[in-house]
Amino acid sequence: MWHGLGYLLGSLFTAAVALIALPVLIVPTIARAWASWHRRRAGRLLLSPRSGPVPVGTWRVLGWLGASIVTGLAFGLVAVLCAGNTVATAVTVPLWWALPAGTPAGGFAAGVPLSGWGTALTLGTVQIVVFAALTYWLVPLLARLHARICVTLLTPSAAEQLAQRVETLTETRAGAMNAHGAELRRIERDLHDGTQARLVAIAMRLGAARELLGEDPHMVDRLLREAHEGAEEAMTELRAVIRTIYPPILADRGLAGALTALGARSAIDTALDIGDLGTIPAAVEAVAYFTIAETLTNAAKHSHATRTTVRVARDGDRLSIEVADDGIGGADETLGTGIAGIRHRVLALDGAVRVHSPAGGPTTITVSVPCAS
Repeated sequence: MWHGLGYLLGSLFTAAVALIALPVLIVPTIARAWASWHRRRAGRLLLSPRSGPVPVGTWRVLGWLGASIVTGLAFGLVAVLCAGNTVATAVTVPLWWALPAGTPAGGFAAGVPLSGWGTALTLGTVQIVVFAALTYWLVPLLARLHARICVTLLTPSAAEQLAQRVETLTETRAGAMNAHGAELRRIERDLHDGTQARLVAIAMRLGAARELLGEDPHMVDRLLREAHEGAEEAMTELRAVIRTIYPPILADRGLAGALTALGARSAIDTALDIGDLGTIPAAVEAVAYFTIAETLTNAAKHSHATRTTVRVARDGDRLSIEVADDGIGGADETLGTGIAGIRHRVLALDGAVRVHSPAGGPTTITVSVPCAS
């Protein structure tokens, strides 16, 4: 009851403010901010908190603004009437004798003079019971009704949700294509400048050794030795390139084993909390591995952290990752700290990334990725 009463009194106040400041509140940006605050407030009352800006059209927001003013004033006045009469009657009854003679009672008994203790106690008790009952029953009902109206009007329709989904997928697809193109160019550059150059050198040495075969055994031996060393170096570089595409340790030990090895190699103390992950698609495993690897590297290089905590859990068809450190915070993905790369990888799989890194720390990066097979 008290939550509902406070909610309706607050709604009455904000409706009066909105009525006065209506010319300002009809500005789309201000209206959205005002609506977002009211939606969070209504969500808390209904135990379904919502955050973020209101993702609905401007006309819907303005329509809600009108409905909010009307219902806020009407429901708020009902709450004031019920609760106010309860309090006023409770104060008036014991002090009826101090009032001027013939003072009429208030509330539904208005007009009946308070002529004695009998009249005061009888009418007062009935009024207190009635208005208290109305406050107890009606006020929470009106508060929930007002909150549901607010949430309903500020919740996107199915068509709006579909349009938002298409817009989000279009953006993530563009980001994924850009990230994919950059990844292909990096792999091509690594292969061209490293592995391919070494293979060319090996072929040249083998060709020279073939021409000198039987003429200069010592030179042939040296060329074959250099070709052998070059082949080993080329294999090392090729394995390094492969690891950037899909780390072999994921195939060998699975995501849990790979993360355990990653934590053991971390430059700072890393605590791992890995739940029962079940079977996860290879693409999701790779994104999770690279996300945690990049985050641990950022924590060591940029955040000056001394300890990180990694939590990985599966909730139905989604994989949740949380990496927290005790560093100085202030992470900014526009400064090339690797967060932008993490975001591109995650969004490519229709996932979500949230970064909380206030100045002074700590930094927490939360990732959620669909992992249904």
